[in-house]
This record gives sequence, C-alpha cells and structure tokens, in this order.
Amino acid sequence: MALDVYKAVTDRIVELLEQGTVPWRQPIRSSGGEGAFPTNLASERAYRGINIFLLAVTAWAEGYESPYWLTFRQAKEKGGHVRKGEKGSLVIFWKQYATKDRESGEDITVPVLRHYTVFNTEQCEGIETPSPATPEEDTGEQAFTPIEAASAIAEGYRGGPRVEHKGARAFYRPREDLVRIAEPERFVDPESYYTTLFHELVHSTGHSSRIDRGLDENLSPFGSADYSKEELVAEMGAAFLAAASGISQATIEQSAAYIDGWRKKLSTETKLVVHAAGAAQRAADWVLGERSEP
Repeated sequence: MALDVYKAVTDRIVELLEQGTVPWRQPIRSSGGEGAFPTNLASERAYRGINIFLLAVTAWAEGYESPYWLTFRQAKEKGGHVRKGEKGSLVIFWKQYATKDRESGEDITVPVLRHYTVFNTEQCEGIETPSPATPEEDTGEQAFTPIEAASAIAEGYRGGPRVEHKGARAFYRPREDLVRIAEPERFVDPESYYTTLFHELVHSTGHSSRIDRGLDENLSPFGSADYSKEELVAEMGAAFLAAASGISQATIEQSAAYIDGWRKKLSTETKLVVHAAGAAQRAADWVLGERSEP
C-alpha cells in the first residue's frame, strides 16, 4: 500500500502534541549559524514548508547539531555512507506531472504529492560539512535590546497593518486592520517579543486586502475549528519569520486550549498540517516582501 503522506506528517505532529510539545515552537535554526535552516547538503537548498518542521523537530529531539541532510544515495555520492541502523526522516515535495484536461483535451500540469527519506549528516560517516558559525557570546543582559534583523522584517512589512504598543496582551483585529501588542520591555526577552509580533503579523496577511484567508468575516470564537486552523498558520508563519531573522524561541511555550483545539482538528483532518504549512510559507513570504502584488 502506498504511503499516505498526509497521514504520516500529521501522525508525527499529533504524536508531539500528545507529548505536550508544540512542534513549531522548537528552535528552527540549528547551531549551524547564519542561514542554518534544515538544508540539503548536496543541492545546498534549504527545505521549505512542512519539511522545515519535520526536520527541525527531529533534529531537536535527537540532538543533531548539523542543519544538513542527505538521501541515502547522496551520502554515497559524497563519498560517505549512512550508519547501519539509522532511521531516516520523511520529506515531502510536489511534483508537476504533464497530462490532458479531461474536458477540453488541453495539455495541463497537475501537482502530485511525493515523498522520500533523508538522514542528518550526524547519522552518516565520511561526510564533510561546512564549519558552523561561532555563536555570539551571551551577555546576560535583561533589558530589552532590539534585534536588528527581526526589527528590519517587522518594519519592512510593506502595506502592513497598524501596530500599536499598548496593554498586556497581543492580538490582531481584522476589522480595524490593527495589531496590538504589549511594550517590548514587558516581554521576558527580545526573542519572545518578536515571535509574538510575528504571530500577529502573520494573522494580518489573512486580511482581504492581502492574501485573504477570510479573516474579515470569519471571527470564530476561541477554540473553534476555524480559529484553531488560523492559529496553526500563525504559529508556523511566526516560526518561519523567527528563523529568517536568526532567532528562535528560548523556551517551549505551550497553551493548553490551543493544543487541545489543534489536536482535535488534526486528528480528523490529515491534510490540514501540510496545507497550513503552505499557507504559513505564503504568509511569511508576504511579510518579507517576496510576493506578487494583487
């Protein structure tokens, strides 16, 4: 029987949720330094979408320091090999297939979901990888210090919502196209401030004037299926933006209400996580300015 890729991805996410872990709250950037997204060593291309989470969570769980991954064949082509008994990690991709439209007979291409298995270079022998960058020294300072790359992303969001620093919580209000967030100094550290801000900025991409995920009309109550789906997109998108700015969440933050809603939704809709990751990638690209104007 062919592997149900959607189910395999969802099972991995649900497994982590049931352990009390929000996978997209784990550090996405490894100790490989600048640009250390999970990356294929042979092609030197960073993975995208749900693959970032699948590989980043695996690296976190197994303690892999290397951000580089290879297929079994690529390891051999690099002059090394995968150690005996090592378990590979799932990676998915869309492949375009040429066919004909059943009604018109015109030539078209359709996307088909495929998968393959990769191994972290720490699961291999005889593989050379680029040297990691030296981590910056921790000064231990408690005062808020802006993170230049993260600030640049937030301030560079063209046509974004109005951002208001006020109160003791964070939210996005579609009807006013407004992000309200507490003052930066009220957060435990700069990383927490920026990941929270990114979360709300990703919500704002769903406004009708941008990507339009129906947020203007869809004001579903907390804990509903639609609310949980949008929260999933926002959590993933914030993780992408955090990674793009070189920061990661220092602690594993959890929300019992969110996790419970996500688990119920994920358990019945196996395609949701993959689709949410795609939506999150589009949202992050929009904030970063990597978009086609409507």
